[in-house]
Amino acid sequence: MISLLRGRSRDDDGASAETTAMARVDRRTKSLTKRLGEGEIAVIDHIDIDRVSAEALVACAPAAVLNAAPSTSGRYPNLGPQILVEAGIPLVDDLGSDVMGITEGDRIRVDGAAVYTTDGDLIAEGTEQNEETVAAAMEEARAGLSVQLEAFAANTMDYMRRERELLLDGVGVPAVRTEIEGRHVLIVVRGYSYKEDLAMLRSYVREYRPLLVGVDGGADAILDEGLRPDMIVGDMDSVSDRALRSGAEIVVHAYRDGKAPGLHRVEELGVDHVVFPATGTSEDIAMLLADEKGATLIVAVGTHETLVEFLDKGRAGMASTFLTRLRVGGKLIDAKGVSRLYRHRISNWQVSILILAGLAALVAALAATPAGQTFFGLMLARFDDIWSWFGDLVSGRL
Repeated sequence: MISLLRGRSRDDDGASAETTAMARVDRRTKSLTKRLGEGEIAVIDHIDIDRVSAEALVACAPAAVLNAAPSTSGRYPNLGPQILVEAGIPLVDDLGSDVMGITEGDRIRVDGAAVYTTDGDLIAEGTEQNEETVAAAMEEARAGLSVQLEAFAANTMDYMRRERELLLDGVGVPAVRTEIEGRHVLIVVRGYSYKEDLAMLRSYVREYRPLLVGVDGGADAILDEGLRPDMIVGDMDSVSDRALRSGAEIVVHAYRDGKAPGLHRVEELGVDHVVFPATGTSEDIAMLLADEKGATLIVAVGTHETLVEFLDKGRAGMASTFLTRLRVGGKLIDAKGVSRLYRHRISNWQVSILILAGLAALVAALAATPAGQTFFGLMLARFDDIWSWFGDLVSGRL
């Protein structure tokens, strides 16, 4: 990964130099990255920074990231801190709740592991991370991974008990107006490498015209590619008003007790919607919905693939991911697999026509120039000589 080292330098002896910049403060990292500018300081409260959050922070190119919580708790080897450090973005960990008291827009000074006001008053002090400390934390976390595996398995069984009717028989899947039966469904999650995967699927989308389903912010990813989502599924916490007003059918993900944090927002916007109460993640209920309504193929973009990625979400709800993939596994294809397997089909006659058209264009271009006209005159004269010779040969004169 290319080092971004912005707004920060190191002294000749290797010690970290200080930086002063405007602070952006939010407990939710994905909310913060929507307004975080280059060279500003990100102040978050994010235990076990995951890969998606870290990549979003790196894309904003902040001068530093200040975390009130430990960026790696040791529960499992989360990927975020390593991504930030490799990108050259200073990361100060475990600063405590005092750092969240910083007012957004204030200029603050970061000197090593300490955070100050511009007047020199100490706000908080934590632990400055580097490649060595992150590597050591990751090694310790790997040692405790077995505990997380046991917890993940227990959560999976609990999810199975609570949602077996949904998983096995589709009970609780709402009626939707979008026609899914017999179609391919492309589900876009703003997760791992979603931009690259979506870009590689342009020819697939153009030829097969799958139903486009955006999971929360995935709807904006679809719009950014110049496409329009047919359906938006999620708790509506990271999708834009532009996407919600795009004409896509809205499916609001609710808790099992019926509470839906995103319901109030879509009601305020006045867009039609249905509610889908279910345990688990929004990407999982999008897959279950597509499967239950008769999709012939489900193509996933930006979703979770590996065990570490499942754990990287850092919540028990990820237990639904494993069982959901077992349920829809026969139809589910990861976008990376599609990009490797799918090739645009061009027949031999299409290639022949393309070659002939190119030759015709070349001949026309040469004929329009004096040199080309001279060349074609000589070629015609030579052809006339050959034709006369051939005629004499046939008539027996030679």
